[in-house]
Amino acid sequence: MIRAVLSRLRRFRSDEAGSATVEFAIYATLLFVVLAVGVEFAYMNLRHAMLERALDLVVRDIRLGTGNAPSYETVRGKICKETAIAEDCDGNLRLEMMQVDPRAFVGLPADADCANIEEDPRPVRHFQPGLDNDLMLIRACLKFQPMFPTTGFGGQLHKDAEGYAQLVATSAFVQEPR
Repeated sequence: MIRAVLSRLRRFRSDEAGSATVEFAIYATLLFVVLAVGVEFAYMNLRHAMLERALDLVVRDIRLGTGNAPSYETVRGKICKETAIAEDCDGNLRLEMMQVDPRAFVGLPADADCANIEEDPRPVRHFQPGLDNDLMLIRACLKFQPMFPTTGFGGQLHKDAEGYAQLVATSAFVQEPR
């Protein structure tokens, strides 16, 4: 009985049929992970570039505007309109804007004020439209859900309890005289 089992084990060990399937399974999995990381990184880069562009366009409008100072909702609406690929931008975009003294510079707090639609609404931390010739800092924080939240790059992103990661864009400008 033992000889028959050992004989079958020797034949099984020397048989190479199916070895390509094992290699394919290993390499296909690695290839999928690399592709998922690439797609996630490219889409996140595209989101960030669109957020930066939208913020720059809106800052230009604010800076050159000669009317009243824009409200929080107006600025957020313009940024969301320009950010074409942000899902639920109105619920997941949070802004901060404050006037700073160029001679005694104190920037925005290190942690961005971010919120998403699942959280209870809370007041905006800083949003102070500036006056003529004021140096202003504006920061936009966009929450998003990664495409592959557990694989590769999406798994390495810092996410909140609901699985949202954040993109932050900051800009500085001087308010033109009105």
